[in-house]
Amino acid sequence: MSNSIQYLFSRVRGDRYIWLVVFVLSVFSILAVYSSTETLAYRSAGGNTEYYLVKHSVILLFGIVLMYLSHLIPYKYYSRIAQILLWLSVPALLYTMFLAPEVNDASRWITLPVINLTFQTSDLARFALIMYTARVLSKKQDKVDSFKEAFIPVILPIAIICALILPENLSTASVLFFTCIVLMFVGRVKFKYILLTIGAGIVLIGLIIALAYAFPHVGRMGTWKARVDSFVDGGTSDDTYQVDQAKIAIAKGGVFGVGPGNSTQKDFLPYPYADFIFATILEEYGLMGGIFVIFLYLVFLYRCIKIVVKAPTSFGALLAVGLGLCLCIQAFINMGVAVHLLPTTGLTLPLVSMGGTSLWFTSLSIGIILSVSREIEKADEVEEEDEQTETEEQSEEEPELAK
Repeated sequence: MSNSIQYLFSRVRGDRYIWLVVFVLSVFSILAVYSSTETLAYRSAGGNTEYYLVKHSVILLFGIVLMYLSHLIPYKYYSRIAQILLWLSVPALLYTMFLAPEVNDASRWITLPVINLTFQTSDLARFALIMYTARVLSKKQDKVDSFKEAFIPVILPIAIICALILPENLSTASVLFFTCIVLMFVGRVKFKYILLTIGAGIVLIGLIIALAYAFPHVGRMGTWKARVDSFVDGGTSDDTYQVDQAKIAIAKGGVFGVGPGNSTQKDFLPYPYADFIFATILEEYGLMGGIFVIFLYLVFLYRCIKIVVKAPTSFGALLAVGLGLCLCIQAFINMGVAVHLLPTTGLTLPLVSMGGTSLWFTSLSIGIILSVSREIEKADEVEEEDEQTETEEQSEEEPELAK
């Protein structure tokens, strides 16, 4: 077994701890999805409980392949790719907003012709914007104090993309906005500009809440109002149904859980394989299992920060912190919703929840982080070789000096 693991690690580059986290979370994902899709299988797959297991495993495996391939590409090439993807994101988001069909009271998905692949355009836009923000900040480091030449080119695409995502997906827009704020801070943008951006964001959130209460029947205003009400004062039984079922799952799980596949609340929880998969994990693996999953995401975040410290360029550092932080924020929000620390959102648990293209974008993000780590490894190896060569040359010179 140890020889197999050593061989596997010898075929990949980049941070080994991140690869290990990916492997362990993937195992959790397969077990949790198989357990939580039993009811869905009887409802939509004729009782074939292995259908969603096989489907999710194939999607997950392809995601890991994407991760591996993307980590082989030198991260400098993602600078130009980010620019192209951002240009594609704007018309894709506009199309989604006005022409995409509604699914679960929201227009978030479009279907690509010919290949018939459905995906959320907000996933593409989030992925593109973080990389593009890293690109612009790295190129503006010599002018980073300038409002016109640095701040405006950075904040303008952030404002446009977040504004296009917000009407149908407030939670994703909020996570993306916060991630970009952190990127601006790491990228040494003047603190007063960052405060100005945060202030504008707070005013906008306040305005949205006011509009939600004033016009609850317009768009998704009613959904946002119901979620705030249910979180603050409990709302109605219909508003708190998801949270109540999640609490029952957590209580049943106790410290060590009821065991893999033995969850009962998966039959009552809405989307126990996606939005509330952490509640399923807590029921089956208990508090200890939940703490272990949190620990894995913290290890992932810590390794991303280590990459930032060692990254040879500002673009690499900003890529790693932006993509890594965005995934971790999403993970902690998802887990916070499951334990009722946060209002209900539609965010999934990265690398764990059942998904399609969202899981692939997660895999690409991790692959790019590993690409930065891979370049650091190569630079360290060159440095070690130079030091070894220098040591050998000095050892050869010493006998001659002695003569």
